[in-house]
Amino acid sequence: MGERKVLNKYYPPDFDPELLPRNKKPRDRQIEVRIMIPFTLCCTTCKEFMYRGKKFNSKKEIIQDQTYLGIHMHRFFIKCTRCASEICFRTDPKTADYQMEHGATRNYEIWNDRRQDEEGQVQERLEDEEGDAMKALENRTQDSKVEMDILDALDDSKMLNARKAKL
Repeated sequence: MGERKVLNKYYPPDFDPELLPRNKKPRDRQIEVRIMIPFTLCCTTCKEFMYRGKKFNSKKEIIQDQTYLGIHMHRFFIKCTRCASEICFRTDPKTADYQMEHGATRNYEIWNDRRQDEEGQVQERLEDEEGDAMKALENRTQDSKVEMDILDALDDSKMLNARKAKL
């Protein structure tokens, strides 16, 4: 049976690979891919909910004029399961997330608010410290005090564990 399986092909001596026709594929072509939607969304036309993890056949394209630090952004087109209207979302490498473009609305997710609040607090603190050297010093002393408290608590727990290990 193995002798019938051809592992290599015969190339005649006058074969020239340069004469083979090449199909140039356009840069903005859409590729068919199967994806799982990364967030829960609601269709704007029929109000159908599609939950995170549902599989779709989609079309993917690379957005030509937008990059973030040299990373290409991708746009995905899917169809609603009830009304077949087009839903479009794209990648957002800056926040390591996705953004809805049209056709649906993204459901509220509490972890996005937490992340935005933390980023806002960090930005606010940096702006306060930038103009006021005394405020920067106060923040650094507060940070070092918190760090010292954490280290003290860690030492206490290590000592308690050592005592329990001796018993």
